[in-house]
Amino acid sequence: MCLAIPGKILTVTGPDSLWREGKVDFSGVVKEVNLACVPEAGVGSYVIVHAGMAISVVDEAEAQSVLAHFRQMGEATEPTEGA
Repeated sequence: MCLAIPGKILTVTGPDSLWREGKVDFSGVVKEVNLACVPEAGVGSYVIVHAGMAISVVDEAEAQSVLAHFRQMGEATEPTEGA
């Protein structure tokens, strides 16, 4: 099973080619991501990232919805007091 995570592009560096990269914020965790597959993405865009590669652009509402679901899943798996 594969999991792709939405993140917000903070910076973009490199030419518009295979070397195009950017820093992407995943709810406070910032990682370098290859942006070669999403030439239309720029600073402020939300992208879906899998294995260090941005594979598509999504709108902010969709990204926030997915992140909210991830937070709910995390809360559901955290041990409760007295358990």
